[in-house]
Amino acid sequence: MSSFKKQSGSLTEKAGISSPEITNVLAINQIKNKRRQQPSATELITGILSGNRTALSRAITLVESTNPEHTAKAEEVINGCISYANKSIRIGITGVPGVGKSTFIEAFGTSLTQIGKKVAVLAVDPSSSISHGSILGDKTRMEELVKDENAFIRPSASGENLGGVARKTRETIILCEAAGFDTIIIETVGVGQSETAVHSMVDFFLLLKISGAGDELQGIKRGIMEMADAIVINKADGDNIKKANQAKLEFNRALHLFPPKKSNWQPKVTTCSAITKDGISEIWNTISDYFEMTKESGFFQEKRNEQNQFWMMETINEQLKQNFYNQPEIISLLEQNKKAVQNNEISPFAAAQLLLNEYKKSF
Repeated sequence: MSSFKKQSGSLTEKAGISSPEITNVLAINQIKNKRRQQPSATELITGILSGNRTALSRAITLVESTNPEHTAKAEEVINGCISYANKSIRIGITGVPGVGKSTFIEAFGTSLTQIGKKVAVLAVDPSSSISHGSILGDKTRMEELVKDENAFIRPSASGENLGGVARKTRETIILCEAAGFDTIIIETVGVGQSETAVHSMVDFFLLLKISGAGDELQGIKRGIMEMADAIVINKADGDNIKKANQAKLEFNRALHLFPPKKSNWQPKVTTCSAITKDGISEIWNTISDYFEMTKESGFFQEKRNEQNQFWMMETINEQLKQNFYNQPEIISLLEQNKKAVQNNEISPFAAAQLLLNEYKKSF
């Protein structure tokens, strides 16, 4: 029987720090109970109006909740804050993945807080169509801005919404405005879906582009270009400055081919570098010029009024959809018809009509 001598290797386990034998059970229970306690709607409203970020974050979580039990409380919070809202500038920022949206927003947001602005960034992360999960990593990518006391960053999952806008972004804007943030930045997913949703809730729509990646020709498309109030060629630094200036010329030519905007504003094309900060302050000057012009002409308020009407209709559509799918009769009948459609026993259209007829009986 052979014997082996125990050898010590370079990787050896050392004794760790053991947990203290005495644990304050009372303190632990107090912390757990405090976490379980949910603040009332009145407490959340009071906290938001005083600028309490914890109250703001908890209210946004409540508003985003899909739990039907939270709906009434969320509506109470929104109604308590809405008279303190509508006092901000709302800016939508979109662009394809890799264009540098997070880096740009951090540079842009920091430049705004340095001139006394209070900035709220509503960053929308794409959701997986398979697992339905999101990374929600925008706070990680905006390391400096997240530490700024005059900035608030809230990442949300896009879910199944088109345009890369979270389901409750419109209500979140109201809460942030009531908390005293005068500049709201909404970052969309930018994955080629319709950007109409974000355009319908902001005052100024900024399109980020990059040069040297075929982006110049791909970007000259009527839909997104017609919505943009400004086009910014990002990453205009180092060897890329010449390409960025060339892209600027091409986009300027393209914009002149489009019909005039209802606001009579001529979209601007600029270049910038989120790394070196070159061109960042000029972008704010462009946005300021836009607001000065549209407020004088009355277009600013006209657009806000139209957006409010649009979101009223969207809310009605959403509530009808939720009510439909939460009906007990529909839940069971829906599963039956799904199987029937799969087995070609009934057409999708006939099945849909059958379900709608059943829903009408509940009225």
